[in-house]
Amino acid sequence: MPASTQQPEQILKTTFGYEQFRAPQREIIDELMAGRNCLVLMPTGGGKSLCYQIPSMLREGVGIIVSPLIALMQDQVDALRELGVRASFLNSSLSPEAQRDVVHALRQGQLDMLYVAPERLNQESTVQLLHSLPIALFAIDEAHCVSQWGHDFRADYLQLSRLQEEFPEVPRIALTATADANTRVEIAQRLGLVDAKHFVSGFDRPNIQYRITQKQNPRQQLLRFLRREHERDAGIVYCLSRKKVDDTAAWLVTQGFDAVPYHAGLSAEQRAHNQQRFLREESVIVVATIAFGMGIDKPDVRFIVHLDLPKSLEAYYQETGRAGRDGEPATAWMVYGLQDVIMLRQMMDGSQGNETFKRVERAKLDAMLGLCEITSCRRHALLHYFGEPGPETCGNCDACLNPVPTWDGTQSSRKALSCVYRTGQRFGVNYLIDVLLGAESDKIFQNNHHVISTYGIGKEHNGNAWRSVFRQLVARGYLSVDHATYGGLHLNEKSRGLLKGEHSIALRIDVQEPSAKPERKTRHKQAIADADKDLWEALRQCRKQFADDNDVAPYVIFHDASLMDMVHYRPLNEAQFLGISGVGQSKLEKYGAAFLEVIRLHEDGSTV
Repeated sequence: MPASTQQPEQILKTTFGYEQFRAPQREIIDELMAGRNCLVLMPTGGGKSLCYQIPSMLREGVGIIVSPLIALMQDQVDALRELGVRASFLNSSLSPEAQRDVVHALRQGQLDMLYVAPERLNQESTVQLLHSLPIALFAIDEAHCVSQWGHDFRADYLQLSRLQEEFPEVPRIALTATADANTRVEIAQRLGLVDAKHFVSGFDRPNIQYRITQKQNPRQQLLRFLRREHERDAGIVYCLSRKKVDDTAAWLVTQGFDAVPYHAGLSAEQRAHNQQRFLREESVIVVATIAFGMGIDKPDVRFIVHLDLPKSLEAYYQETGRAGRDGEPATAWMVYGLQDVIMLRQMMDGSQGNETFKRVERAKLDAMLGLCEITSCRRHALLHYFGEPGPETCGNCDACLNPVPTWDGTQSSRKALSCVYRTGQRFGVNYLIDVLLGAESDKIFQNNHHVISTYGIGKEHNGNAWRSVFRQLVARGYLSVDHATYGGLHLNEKSRGLLKGEHSIALRIDVQEPSAKPERKTRHKQAIADADKDLWEALRQCRKQFADDNDVAPYVIFHDASLMDMVHYRPLNEAQFLGISGVGQSKLEKYGAAFLEVIRLHEDGSTV
């Protein structure tokens, strides 16, 4: 396709129905339009896709989008086609005839975007096909999959480094919502983006309420949570094992919920069926292992539950980020217990990774446990882990809404920090605890640490208590973890004041979850007045009818936010309807008359 003469703002309004870009979308688009590469780290729901979709439509040629999950390409393409964008996908789910049709459309310049899996892009026949075409750009979505230290590593992503060699003149953009500083460096190195401009947006998702509590009776805790807060909402419940997934899904069905399982042990057909139900129906709960969720575009997921502890903060952030993509209030709720820690450690120790890999994984698990055990703001600790400063309190996590009882951990924390310093700032938690408890181990004697001042000064606590102290110090930024020294702890600038006694620190005492329902920030759906509920339901029914007729998910027609704008502004003509967020020219032509009629009937007082 020849280069378009339109401006990005025109495409944003006429095609996607939005008035203005969010920062830094426009700057990223300018980089690609100028033919330059970039690496983008932007939170889920932050608008990453527009950064490559608009340049794909404006630059000469077709934009090649690398997406990790074949099962989701259909929905991604459906959403674009609803907007009037010429998009398609090429994967093994298509018949040979359908694949030939896509290739023909490519050769005829009839596509703006083509979605492919990394496996397909690594095939020589695909590379040869692309060499025969004008390529607008390469977009590598879920780029953290290239990291061998990451939680979603995909070996096929490593081969994508060949793009810079095979297509040196084509701009490349790598995008992810989850990557700490080390992972960002690895992404840049492996994908040849070290010299590219890096765009790192804030990690904060203020609409998500983070809540973590100790396991007591997890099924009953889950039932209370769902009944009190999310009776008819769509959500995801994560479990560590396939058996627990199956058992929990079946149990939720007996409790009156519409729940389906999802894990790698199910057939491909059953997984696809359950995923489609979740995407295209309302109020469906998916109970899943971590095999589910990457690339899910469903905007109205109202809750994410973890019935078992995630392996890392990266995994936790990625999974909880699937809630509230529409910006509406959502909940990330988790229960955890000692058994989770034991099971995860056993899995790590039994993995095929080398000792270096295992030590890094243990350090990541410790950071995850630290988030569970802190007394201060969960969001602050989560943002700190990803290197983002933030306010000390957020007002929308359990630690801020229902502060836990604490004990004065100043003296114990000073002992812990001093032990880190006296042993050379290069050892992990287990060794430091042995020193504090005065253990008589060969390693301690070999290092002459039985003669330092902190040897044996911590006998007032047991090993588990000291682990909690160290985890909370790491989570709150008083200690840093050096993955290069296999999880060794070292002091930082924040350590100094505490170590010198210039201020105190309170550490958490775990208690049962509060009985009162926490306060929740309210927007759109929660703010619907009683007088507007009939119109709201009529608009949702109209949307569902179009979705059923077109065999797409309801949010592909319009997001809830668009329907809420219709409720608030009551457009009565096409010009007013175009002013609704998410309404572009294509959707006006397809659906404007029907939705305007619903609103007119409601305004006239007629039965809808």
